[in-house]
Amino acid sequence: MSGPIPKKNSELVRLVVELRQAARTHHAPVWASVADRLERPRHQGLPLNLGHLERLAEPEETIAVPGKLLADGAFSKRLTVGAFAYSAEARAKIRAAGGTALSLHDLVRAKPDGAGVRLLA
Repeated sequence: MSGPIPKKNSELVRLVVELRQAARTHHAPVWASVADRLERPRHQGLPLNLGHLERLAEPEETIAVPGKLLADGAFSKRLTVGAFAYSAEARAKIRAAGGTALSLHDLVRAKPDGAGVRLLA
């Protein structure tokens, strides 16, 4: 049996390393969980739609999405969202609702200890 297939996306690899370092340094298990999700094969992680965030998240919450966030569904909550990738329409809908769309890299810098960050996958 062979080992895991290494990721070819260098941005993804750097992000996983950064997440693991933040998890160890700041004792933040949320970042280790996000790194675990990003290391999985792509077919094991489904993209998340804004309609799901509308149903699952509370207003003013900080959400981490380990994958791509798509724009399907209505969205009206003011959230801070960190995702690996966004569709252009999803980013526009988040901003129109008064929220903030960050990369996971920026979210880790803003909240290195992971306090108040909720993982949705």
